Amino acid sequence: MKSDAFVYSARGTVERGAYVKQYAPLVRRLAHQMIARLPANVELDDMIQAGMMGLMDAIGRFEEAQGTQFEVYAASRIRGAMLDELRANDWLPRSARKSQRDIESAIHRLEGKLKRAPTETEIAKEIGIPVAEYQEMLNEARGAQLIYFEDIGRADDDEDYLERHIADEGADPGDILRDKRFRTALVAAIEELPEREKQLMSMYYEQDLNLREIGAVMGVTESRVCQLHSQAVARLRAKLKQW
Repeated sequence: MKSDAFVYSARGTVERGAYVKQYAPLVRRLAHQMIARLPANVELDDMIQAGMMGLMDAIGRFEEAQGTQFEVYAASRIRGAMLDELRANDWLPRSARKSQRDIESAIHRLEGKLKRAPTETEIAKEIGIPVAEYQEMLNEARGAQLIYFEDIGRADDDEDYLERHIADEGADPGDILRDKRFRTALVAAIEELPEREKQLMSMYYEQDLNLREIGAVMGVTESRVCQLHSQAVARLRAKLKQW
């Protein structure tokens, strides 16, 4: 087991380089654990870069007199830096977020009444706007994702959801079971999407095609692909409200 004692130079200064080298694998491990539980648009390299900044901050701030092992302290600072990066880049405007939730609510109500996936025309009518305006709402919601960071950081929680559930090696078995159930529910919800939207989601998330490439395959414009993607995400969020 490696010692948590700092390495000092002849001048008594902390050898940061040695600590960065020693704990860089910790940054990568925490980044991989975190990325596995986040939306597909979050980049691993961004998490690693933020984590390295957290590591440097930990090296500069750590005092052995605190009675905490450096690795424990560093892991906390690294996770904190990654979470700050995630929150800073949850960039969808609040107005677009509201539009997306209005769409989700309309879909949820219609599915309850119709017992099937509603059409664009039906969704627009439920919201009370023309189809063209509804499609513009879908365009504005570009970048919509299944989980928003503000959704999972409730003000009435004693601690942030992300802090409790991300990069937690000792996760509660009940949480793990719930995660598996969520994944099962998500797969089932995707299977219930209209065929065109299901095809789009497969190309985007499984085949890693961009919107322009998907548009070429489907024979529609990139803007139309964006609309369909936002609508598919809204359908999935409506189905998974209980989660």
